Amino acid sequence: MAREAERAGEPVVILAAGCVLWRAAADGGFEVALVHRPRYDDWSHPKGKLDPGESASTAARREVLEETGMRCALGQPLSTQRYPAPGGTKRVEYWLARALDGRFTPNDEVDEVRWLAPGPAAEALTHPQDVALLDEATASLTAGGRRNAG
Repeated sequence: MAREAERAGEPVVILAAGCVLWRAAADGGFEVALVHRPRYDDWSHPKGKLDPGESASTAARREVLEETGMRCALGQPLSTQRYPAPGGTKRVEYWLARALDGRFTPNDEVDEVRWLAPGPAAEALTHPQDVALLDEATASLTAGGRRNAG
């Protein structure tokens, strides 16, 4: 479909999905998972492109599992991000998601996962739009008492 749009001269939109993945911290607060992608040498929230015919919510859960090794429960939707990417414009739908269980194993896409409190996570994130997404998630988790957070 993207190739057909490209041939027709229409802007190409690359669909992706991801999560701000969180878990309870020992101090009663919470931590979020950040992934390091060696290909880009950046720290970000887990996300990735939709497979053909895949829904955004299914892709978000799959990408979290692939990139962090964690199964998750999706909570409330967060802001959708749009930004230029090679080949078109990427549109990423995000959710707040609670980590359930699993274990990280380094792979070709992600070589490290860090669980950080919101302040240190904001400092570690590479892209400003990811910091804004973290701020939105943090506001939800602190104001909403985590009931809609996965």
